Amino acid sequence: MIRATITGIAAELPEYILTNEELSRMVDTSDEWIMTRIGIRERRILKGKGKGASQLGAKAVSKLLEKTGTDPSKIDLVICATVTPDYQFPATANIISHNSGIKNAFSYDLNAGCSGFLYALATAQQFIETGKSHKAVIIGAEKMSSIVNYQDRATCPIFGDAAGAVLLEPTNDNTGIIDSKLQSDGVGLPHLHQKAGGSVNPSSHQTVEAREHFIYQEGQAVFKWAVSKMADVSLEVMNRNGLDHNDIAWLVPHQANMRIIEAVAKRMKLDKNKVMLNIEKYGNTTAATLPLCIWEWKERLKKGDNIILTTFGAGFTWGAMYLKWGYNGIHRAD
Repeated sequence: MIRATITGIAAELPEYILTNEELSRMVDTSDEWIMTRIGIRERRILKGKGKGASQLGAKAVSKLLEKTGTDPSKIDLVICATVTPDYQFPATANIISHNSGIKNAFSYDLNAGCSGFLYALATAQQFIETGKSHKAVIIGAEKMSSIVNYQDRATCPIFGDAAGAVLLEPTNDNTGIIDSKLQSDGVGLPHLHQKAGGSVNPSSHQTVEAREHFIYQEGQAVFKWAVSKMADVSLEVMNRNGLDHNDIAWLVPHQANMRIIEAVAKRMKLDKNKVMLNIEKYGNTTAATLPLCIWEWKERLKKGDNIILTTFGAGFTWGAMYLKWGYNGIHRAD
């Protein structure tokens, strides 16, 4: 049986660190307020004119190809999950492919909010398992600072910029992606969206002056949905694969809010030492949070580790994936 397995991972982070202390000079907030309610101490910000999500994504992909010893010409599929594309078109995945030397792949963007990377991973899995693709690159790349209103104390502490990328290949061993469940419900639109810039409310002087090109979020509604749905779908995937909390080596949760993560882990009966966390250092990097977590923990992962990835995002979108880690060490050796 052919499965799709992750054979390498890389990430790219901007150099600039925006701390809570600096943020408190920009908006009415404080380190204590942010840490108590969200759990974020600092976040990375991509500075410089003309720099978009593709810059972070291309650097992550170039590192991935180099470290796995992969010829860019052998990549046949590229999916970039993002809500902050460089342009309305062409796809940011096209730009990343060009800038990382990938010439023989078809590439496209996927927008599922913060669930984007998980959706993209599950999509690429189908291409690998059916033999349509042999080497796929899946990216989560975001420049969230481009749509953050730094006058809104409710949202500006949350988000940061980053990119993560994985190489997905076929395997015949007992590793790889085993199962997943992805869901969505359009009822979430009023609670989490960007008001202007789309075809319903195109950009204009009025929309810019009204500051409608930034993230709008109703935190309480999003919190309740996220805790419920991330835990429900994770437990469903575990149950239908005969797993309990003792079988799980790692939980990789979307890094949106420390209280959400703690609540989800509690419902899954997982010890905190099994939960991958980096929200304090990077904040919510949207589609990049899952690969960024795995990248930071990669040296602790062992072949055969049972891992649950779970996420929740705008839409609403949510999902969970069960995979067995495919290799020991930093990258898989063929």
